[in-house]
Amino acid sequence: MPRPTPDRLFLTRALTATVLLAVFLAALLLLERPAFAVLVAVVIALGAFEWGRLAGLGRGVLAAYAAACLVLFGLLRGSALVEPVLWAAALFWTVAVPWWLATGVTSKGRAWLLAAGIAALVPAGVAMAGLPPRYLLMMLGLVWVADTAAYAVGSAIGRHKLAPSISPGKSWEGVGGASVAGLIYAIICAIVDPVLEARIQGAVWAPYLAGAALLCAAGIVGDLFESALKRQAGAKDSGKLLPGHGGVLDRIDSATATLPPALLLMQAIGAT
Repeated sequence: MPRPTPDRLFLTRALTATVLLAVFLAALLLLERPAFAVLVAVVIALGAFEWGRLAGLGRGVLAAYAAACLVLFGLLRGSALVEPVLWAAALFWTVAVPWWLATGVTSKGRAWLLAAGIAALVPAGVAMAGLPPRYLLMMLGLVWVADTAAYAVGSAIGRHKLAPSISPGKSWEGVGGASVAGLIYAIICAIVDPVLEARIQGAVWAPYLAGAALLCAAGIVGDLFESALKRQAGAKDSGKLLPGHGGVLDRIDSATATLPPALLLMQAIGAT
């Protein structure tokens, strides 16, 4: 089968992205919260299937792994353990995963990879279901803005590789672009959103912007970790479900790391 031309691949990616965005916005704005949580559960299940496959699970065990993630999501959502789980997830992404990336993600630690999948997917699902719609959209917007800026700046002036053994295309210049764009976006959000505008005054700006910078960094770490997971499995994409984009994990890798600390940040400033 001939490989698709760049123009055809771009068109496929654009059409898929448009459909995904339309479906997501419709679900976010029109569905009641319990129904939206069901949609989040579907995303968790699909992500768990892909994660389990990349970690080396056989077909017969993939369903059980996905079911375990769904059960944990159902038990945690709305429970008193939500906040501790979110803090644990934040520590996982800011401490454990950077250390893991530095030492190398290999297929030898399959049990750890499977545990990491639960730590990545379940808290992110809890945060996605727990954030009010406008703040969920705002936080995902931060992810999209940072990702786009990282790609644009890295493509234009990227010279110093961030993690060449994991993702050769990423650069420190791209990280800088993502951080600057993310901070500008966070400032705009704090100005145009009435609740944020009322709460982010004076000295509160410092921790707010520090939190936004941390979210940008977490998104980059999430992207790198999924790249490392694919590399140890010898896979280019996490799956083939989304034409032109790969799998579900390829679309939510940054968000899985960003959403748990994002919900904590919104709670800390009294926006939820």
